[in-house]
Amino acid sequence: MGRDIAIETSHGLVDGWLAEPDGAPRGALVVVQEIFGVNEHMRSVTERFAASGYRALAPSLFDPVQADVELGYGEDGFARGRALAAELGFDRALAIVAAAAERLRGDGLKVGVVGYCWGGSVAYLANTRLGLPAVSYYGARTVPFLQEPLRAPMLFHFGADDASTPPADVEAHRSAHPDAELYVYPGAGHAFNRDVDPAHFHAESADLALKRTLAFFEAQLS
Repeated sequence: MGRDIAIETSHGLVDGWLAEPDGAPRGALVVVQEIFGVNEHMRSVTERFAASGYRALAPSLFDPVQADVELGYGEDGFARGRALAAELGFDRALAIVAAAAERLRGDGLKVGVVGYCWGGSVAYLANTRLGLPAVSYYGARTVPFLQEPLRAPMLFHFGADDASTPPADVEAHRSAHPDAELYVYPGAGHAFNRDVDPAHFHAESADLALKRTLAFFEAQLS
């Protein structure tokens, strides 16, 4: 269902994984990776949104720093992913998201953004800085930016047992943006949507979060 494409950005060509729905798209989504790159899991997530009717594109955000990044979930992958995210920075990440969104608008489609982990914080900034409807899954790096006003509808997902977003941080999101949708999932920790990682996956929460995400985009992009 998906294929590699090249995206023209202000930081050079960036690879992307593009997945098309079977019929006419009901909208388009930029899918923002975790710190592990556009690996098999992120390609699967992108294709899942295509199966739900959306043209979905996952840009390889680390390409300006290192091409073809696909990291595992062990300590080495985590350390390398954090280093790459820090070297890239949010500004370059957002420039690539903006270019991917522009690529998706080619057929007059409305565009939203959905991101996971580090990508969840990028998705939030795509709302506040690019004006795109966005869904953030457990974006643990968002707190320093909560003073930025939302420019489009926003949905947050958090695991109740996620040490990277303690209850005070979740409440800070709720207080800063009372008009946003925000859900906390009991029994779920960080990365509860990562179905290839039994140490983190929480099926019940992932299924419910996906249903809420699809309902959100149905309302915002139709």
